[in-house]
Amino acid sequence: MIDLDPGKWLRRYRPAPEAAVRLVCFPHAGGSAAFYRPVATAHSSGADVVVLQYPGRQDRHREPLPTSIDEYAEAITTVLAAEPELPTVFFGHSMGALLGFEVAHRLEHGAGMPPRALVASGRRAPGTVRDEQVHLLDDEGLLADVRTLNGATSALEDEEIVRMSLPAIRNDYRAVETYPPRRDRVVDCPITVLIGDEDPKSTVDESMRWKEHTTGAFRLRTFRGGHFYLVDQAAAVNTELTEELTALR
Repeated sequence: MIDLDPGKWLRRYRPAPEAAVRLVCFPHAGGSAAFYRPVATAHSSGADVVVLQYPGRQDRHREPLPTSIDEYAEAITTVLAAEPELPTVFFGHSMGALLGFEVAHRLEHGAGMPPRALVASGRRAPGTVRDEQVHLLDDEGLLADVRTLNGATSALEDEEIVRMSLPAIRNDYRAVETYPPRRDRVVDCPITVLIGDEDPKSTVDESMRWKEHTTGAFRLRTFRGGHFYLVDQAAAVNTELTEELTALR
């Protein structure tokens, strides 16, 4: 059973109780809240920055893992719906982009305050289809795919970190790769898509199709880099987020 304790799911590295807007950050597959600590630092002076910590990693490594994007989204929706209402931007990278979209859709059709904008990074549109089965590979095959994405590869050289991270990585790959295409699902909030121009997980055409999933405004920005372009392009990405948050004020 998934634990819905907000204290386990929500991390505020730089609390800003007087903030007038909120930024909610959704990590990538296998990722933890710590990945977004620099984002929290960059925006904490003007926003309530909330970073999600999924089960199965770091201090939650003994907890059961959600087995699908929908199970993740249902849990996150419940947790976020209980937060005090503030104009909010969702920012999700890779799997986090899908989760941000699914949670936004649920909040728009149920209890809780939906986001005013979604920033989807490093992920093709929800209606696109690829035949990906990486989660079925052995450990070496799975890690090889992770390394090709130019992520935090140095951490993957630490045997203890690898041993602790593999179950969450494989689980999240399975959740993403078994996500059914949602061609007709739309949200009302504007969507901004950010991608790396050498990202093997999403082409420009696949990313442009996010436009089909909003009744609001849409824009796409391409950066130099691969799947984890946002590490090297942190300043430019933070500028994008600042613009989104400023628009809410």
